[in-house]
Amino acid sequence: MRHVTQLATAALTALAMLLPLGATAQDGPLRIEITEGVIEPLPVAVPNFVPETPAATEMASQIARVVTEDLVGTGLFREVPASAYISPVTSFSAPVQYADWKAINAQALVTGAVSKDANGRINVKFRLYDVFAGQEMGDGLQFSGTEAGWRRMAHKVADAVYSRITGEGGYFDSRVVYVAETGPKDDRRKRLAIMDYDGANTQYLTDSASIVLAPRFSPTGDRVLYTSYETGSPRIFVLDVASVGRRELPTAGGNMAFSPRFGPNGQQVVYSMEQGGNTDLYSMDVNSGQSTRLTQAPSIETAPSFSPDGSQIVFESDRSGSPQLYIMPASGGEARRISFGQGRYGTPVWSPRGDLIAFTKQNKGRFHIGVMRTDGSEERLLTASFLDEGPTWSPNGRVIMFTRETQGAQGQSSLYSVDISGRNLKPVRTDGGASDPAWSPLQR
Repeated sequence: MRHVTQLATAALTALAMLLPLGATAQDGPLRIEITEGVIEPLPVAVPNFVPETPAATEMASQIARVVTEDLVGTGLFREVPASAYISPVTSFSAPVQYADWKAINAQALVTGAVSKDANGRINVKFRLYDVFAGQEMGDGLQFSGTEAGWRRMAHKVADAVYSRITGEGGYFDSRVVYVAETGPKDDRRKRLAIMDYDGANTQYLTDSASIVLAPRFSPTGDRVLYTSYETGSPRIFVLDVASVGRRELPTAGGNMAFSPRFGPNGQQVVYSMEQGGNTDLYSMDVNSGQSTRLTQAPSIETAPSFSPDGSQIVFESDRSGSPQLYIMPASGGEARRISFGQGRYGTPVWSPRGDLIAFTKQNKGRFHIGVMRTDGSEERLLTASFLDEGPTWSPNGRVIMFTRETQGAQGQSSLYSVDISGRNLKPVRTDGGASDPAWSPLQR
């Protein structure tokens, strides 16, 4: 049985607060039972990475800063400030002075080095140490890329550190597509934008000539579905992120089509379409353009989302008299209601882990982002405000991003994130107003 370190134990205890109630986390033989204790963030030291070539000096410190911000931003880690360091790291190959790091209560230590070759290629390498056990956690890793991609390499380092300490997949090397908003509330201009998960490297994908809504990534992150009003009524478009080329999906001519979402295979799209005064769910094969009607109810069916295995769809329907959540087979058929609390439910999104469904809830004049099991049990509300809506999951299923709008004529929309325990609620940095976020899978 392999050695279980104090560092792994502390981090996994912190991770337990991110797991659904009644679940467990495992890291080899270690098994953590979920409790309701107060968790202290794990102290981590990330000294400036060592520049191994003169041209890499500034980038070495920038990469270390992004790694630190990624880890601390989870709420699971606390930065040990550089002012507390006893022995500075001046060489990547030098032995670690564990006693000096232990003296300042650093439980995890991340060291790294950065070099830049004659062709401008950047090489980043790092090591992770368990200070109290006095040993390295796993083998060192290195990443190479262009100078323009230095932030991605920093996110990859942070993902590897996060995964080794928690046993969970990371989510830092990912992007978010959203609706960027400008102008007053009664004349809001909207265009699609894409950014790194932390708000850096914003790029605009459309102009603001037409209203755009509800962008959604493909499973490989290379395409985005969205709804546009450029023809006067809502229509569905698919956009290639790299080339920013786009095309309209061939839904029935003249009918309003909206709320599209990719299936797990990337070749199937489920969406809502109004026809003859009735709104139902449809499925389309992206390659052939062939659509199949999935629901036949005399009610509004919208906001569909596939289960990770593609076998089921969760959606919003007012067939019971108010908006509620239902699950049905992906091929259509009988649906079962899963929301039974007070209030109105909408915008359900299946977790990438398959264990939870996130949703928007409106009750007693307040909006909430919540999660529940796929059978509707263990409902938990994570937020409450004047208007919270439109959840989207991080790639590892541990964090939810959503839109929050402030009250009044001057109200603004912005993006927030929260972990699935309801802890670590915080704003997401964007250039101006923002709404309708959709989180990508990890980049390849």
